[in-house]
Amino acid sequence: MNNLIVLPMLIPIITGVILVFLRPFIHAQRVLSLLAIFATGALSIYMLGVIQNDGILTLAFGNWPAPYGVVFVADSFAMLLVATSSFVTFVCLLYAFATIGEQYEKMFFYPFVLFLIAGVHGSFLTGDLFNLFVCFEVMLLASYVLITLGGKKVQLRESFTYLAINVLSSWIFLVAIAYLYGTLGTVNMAHLSELVAKGGQTPILTTISILFLIVFALKAGLFLYFWLPGSYRVPPTAIRALFGALLTKVGIYAMFRMFTLIFYHEPSITHTAIGIMAGLTLIGGSIGAIAYQDVHKVVAYNVIIAVGFILVGLAIANPLGIEGAIYYLMHDMVVKALLFLLIGTTVALTGKNKINEMSGLIRNYPMLGWLFFVTMLSLAGIPPLSGFIGKILVGQGAVNAGAYVLLGLAFLSSIFVLYSLLRIFMNSFWGETIITIESEKPLRRSWLLPSIILTCATIALGLGADVLADYVHDASHTLLHPSVYIDAVMNQ
Repeated sequence: MNNLIVLPMLIPIITGVILVFLRPFIHAQRVLSLLAIFATGALSIYMLGVIQNDGILTLAFGNWPAPYGVVFVADSFAMLLVATSSFVTFVCLLYAFATIGEQYEKMFFYPFVLFLIAGVHGSFLTGDLFNLFVCFEVMLLASYVLITLGGKKVQLRESFTYLAINVLSSWIFLVAIAYLYGTLGTVNMAHLSELVAKGGQTPILTTISILFLIVFALKAGLFLYFWLPGSYRVPPTAIRALFGALLTKVGIYAMFRMFTLIFYHEPSITHTAIGIMAGLTLIGGSIGAIAYQDVHKVVAYNVIIAVGFILVGLAIANPLGIEGAIYYLMHDMVVKALLFLLIGTTVALTGKNKINEMSGLIRNYPMLGWLFFVTMLSLAGIPPLSGFIGKILVGQGAVNAGAYVLLGLAFLSSIFVLYSLLRIFMNSFWGETIITIESEKPLRRSWLLPSIILTCATIALGLGADVLADYVHDASHTLLHPSVYIDAVMNQ
């Protein structure tokens, strides 16, 4: 049973390697990539049920017991994110089939999407820091290819910044791991947690924890997000949706794991720093979301706002805050992909990317307009859509923790999210149409179907929150009680 843990990473890697040799066979690439992601998602849902019944699953490679060998750990938190990322990738692939074009498909698009997902899933499942670094690099190397796919001038310009920032953050990541290994003599996360708990979080360990915070803040777009708006607007729409839904979430996951499992002993330093950075991210993201006419930048700044909001839950670090952050993390993966797909479709239909250059689109494309309206309400946290549950739990957690400044910033940011998207809806979808019958481009069903699926998902996540409650509660319990994770890994 435990051998299944590696499959969410192994299936995409093996399939991606096979697809490299099937470059001329586009249909075969589509079918195999879709089957690989479907299998990964189905497997993750199955393992979620097993974890609920049997507890955390662990796999020690080569039968080397922890902390001496490489270990994979599947708890509810990791598997919820694996399941959600598999679902989002499946839908983005459906959109890519209809829009990406053979030119891109023959440039190894599908293999690198699968390598990206392998890195994402490996990051969620690994139980040691060096392997986390390796999985990050697998994900990033695939993203370097995907962001430059097509070789347009604007892609090359923005990808240079993206690459430079990630190379720098990866170097700092490696330095931080080296210092931590030099101090404690291990990179196994459970063993690190055990050693820090026994010896105390000394000043040198707190300094190292700040290095990790800088690394993951760069990768997640927490305060250090200057690279994100430009980078997320240049690839094709299907790739933008994957980036917006998944890449920052891996950094967020790593931050949750690091600062609930290992460096949780000095919250007055580490968690206060996270709280300050989350607050500043909410402010900067909110200003950016209303400052631009370019719809791609508006959406990118909404990604930044979500990062700040989710990490408010980590900063307050109580059960309600953590549960709310997990709910909102899953919601944001789904709805950000949906938002990127809708905006990309709108730009493809009109040839315009400025709010003031579009008008009355709902008259020409009513389904597209109303899907955008539902997405806007979900991101703003309007019940019964998926954003509501996470927002209300994080809010209650902030009240219990007395974090009223963060509470105010978090909910003020929701108003900015609503305003920024309502501005697009009122200016671009409402009003008199500027598209004549002769110039109207047909909206293909294959373009719209992925967005319909994701819209149904955000409604289902909101209405079916009780179904997820046990899994989210178990994930929160594991994060807030490191001994559960340690026992599963060290006493396997």
